[in-house]
Amino acid sequence: MNTPAVPRHNRVSPVFLALAAVMAASGWAMWVQGELPVSAGLLVFLFVLSGWIVSLSLHEYAHARTALHSGDISVGAKGYLTLNPLKYSHALLSIVLPILFLIAGGIGLPGGAVFIERGRIPGRLRHSLISAAGPLTNVIFAVVLTAPFWLNALSGVPLAFRCALAFLALLQVTAAILNSLPVPGLDGYGVIEPWLSRGARRQLDQIAPFGLLLVFALLWVPEVNRVFFGGVDALLAALGVSEFETALGLEWFRFWQGEPDSGWFRYEDLAPLL
Repeated sequence: MNTPAVPRHNRVSPVFLALAAVMAASGWAMWVQGELPVSAGLLVFLFVLSGWIVSLSLHEYAHARTALHSGDISVGAKGYLTLNPLKYSHALLSIVLPILFLIAGGIGLPGGAVFIERGRIPGRLRHSLISAAGPLTNVIFAVVLTAPFWLNALSGVPLAFRCALAFLALLQVTAAILNSLPVPGLDGYGVIEPWLSRGARRQLDQIAPFGLLLVFALLWVPEVNRVFFGGVDALLAALGVSEFETALGLEWFRFWQGEPDSGWFRYEDLAPLL
């Protein structure tokens, strides 16, 4: 008996598999970095960047999969179910800008969602669930990444790998929080949009193209940045991830600025991690 072939639009993309392979290989290399002629910084960079793009793909896939089960069967033909980051309709907003935000400010912020044919989907609740599916994916990813911390399962784990996990977890938390804000252009607004009046939606739609940039600009305001990341650090601390681990992960991620200088280490913070 022949097994039915998986439709092409449901097959996992080789691009996604390659990204997952880079994440796995760089993670493995961090375990044996003492035996490899590669700096810890470059390995952390590869691990975090590939892991971040993987999470972006899963974020957009969650939107598409939820839309499919809500009535929009067009998402398959558009390639959204393949997890290929190159298939999303807003490649600039969904991939390019989030990566630039990551490199420039160490901020995790998913961009625009996949294009959903909303007219195919009945009921306001379904529309809200489609928008909520993306940030929920980041929450799940954050829980998985922080599990070794709150389960106290990192004894003997190389410091670079531990800090790479911590920084990638921070990106997932920031992405989940920021993208849940009720700002036009972000998923948080997409959750409440179906429940607004037609006039309110029409006015707010004019802001949507600039919503993502507005949020990013506000994060550069020192007072806003301090309050926001203070809350993120407190949440991660509750999950067993220290601010020192995420900061060191960011320093290693920016390997082009040079390896972290031991002169800024606080050894009272470092000692429990070794």
